[in-house]
Amino acid sequence: MTQIQSPQENSPPRPRTSPESAVRASPGPSMGRLIGLDLACALAVFGMYIVHIAPMPSAANNLGSWVYSLAEGRSSALFATLAGFSLMLIAGRLEPKTGLAGRQAKARIAIRAVILLAMGTVLAMEYGDIIILAYYGVYFLLALLVVRLSAKTLAIIAAGIALVMPQLAFVLKMWLSDSVQQSINAYDPLEKLSTVGVLDLLLTGLYPTITWMAFVIAGMALARLDLTAATVQRRLAALGASLTVGAYGLATLLGGTSAVLSFGGGGGPSSGSGAGSMGSGSGAGSMGSGSGAGSMGSGSGGPGQSASDLLGAVSHTGTTLDTIGCLGVAILVIVGATVAVDRLPRLRRLAKPVIAVGTMSLTAYVGHFLAQSAWPASGAGTTKSWVPVLTYILGAIVFAAIWSRFFRRGPLEYLLNAATKPAKYIR
Repeated sequence: MTQIQSPQENSPPRPRTSPESAVRASPGPSMGRLIGLDLACALAVFGMYIVHIAPMPSAANNLGSWVYSLAEGRSSALFATLAGFSLMLIAGRLEPKTGLAGRQAKARIAIRAVILLAMGTVLAMEYGDIIILAYYGVYFLLALLVVRLSAKTLAIIAAGIALVMPQLAFVLKMWLSDSVQQSINAYDPLEKLSTVGVLDLLLTGLYPTITWMAFVIAGMALARLDLTAATVQRRLAALGASLTVGAYGLATLLGGTSAVLSFGGGGGPSSGSGAGSMGSGSGAGSMGSGSGAGSMGSGSGGPGQSASDLLGAVSHTGTTLDTIGCLGVAILVIVGATVAVDRLPRLRRLAKPVIAVGTMSLTAYVGHFLAQSAWPASGAGTTKSWVPVLTYILGAIVFAAIWSRFFRRGPLEYLLNAATKPAKYIR
């Protein structure tokens, strides 16, 4: 959601240009980037609309349930992967920036991180723990430690996080009893403000840093590659397919479909299994907050969990198989979108209004929460109709298409870009 645009000098041999995006904010107008990333970002926006607004899946094995489950968890994971890609567009894509340029790039990232953390905290005060922006702030700050690493090193780190951290998170949450969590939260100002505190951001929230950094760092590794090269595209497509099929196939083999899907088999809770309506700041009442007991990604901690949960891949459980599967889907979407807009000029022209949504994803993301305050009936689980979510998607496309005809950036993207201007004074 907080996408950042890259300097032209760091773009691939055959760059595509487009307005700057919410998740890829840029320091100036002379920036270049792959339009395919904007298309992927727009798809992630629509996926989150579906999870937040569409009817939650029932036990019925119907099209709506499958669409919802496909978007659930994987759309936010795609955002996180794109966010990692975006950071490298600021820090230097194919080659990391060094010296003064490197210091200023890190300052821009740090400023964005602080703004997103503050913005996310404010929104969470009203809409609960479903808001991801504060988590982005933490991701960005930690990513500063690895922005100069190579694609291979970043890929190894991402793989290590995916393989090790879910198990570590499970152990830590088993150790963190309710009383321990309450003691920590008692001294946490963020927890008192929005119910999304430091412990949530790092370990027990919906998008815990301890496991979700795998997506961010994997996105950073992707950014070090030339996505316009056919060989790279083929290899990434094969990798994405292997990760997706391998993770979800193994989870299904070990636990059946209930170990992968959030409906129809008593599967573990996920982002769509919360109370089902927009809350007033409490996690239990937030849209699709996933606050059900036993969710690996929830603040419920470890007491309600079993070690066998680690073998599943239900969305937002934060297991190794869930992480690997979501990452595989993210890679496939990014590569697919890049190839589609690169090789199908007619599709690129037809999809221009959709691509425009991806260029202002921060505005689209925040806007759909604000709009739901004015239209409460559209909240997840409050209606059996898909009309509200389709209306939101159409509204976002129309708004972005009109706005992009007159402005380079979305409304919030302009503000975010302006806030990072002081980074140029870093010496």
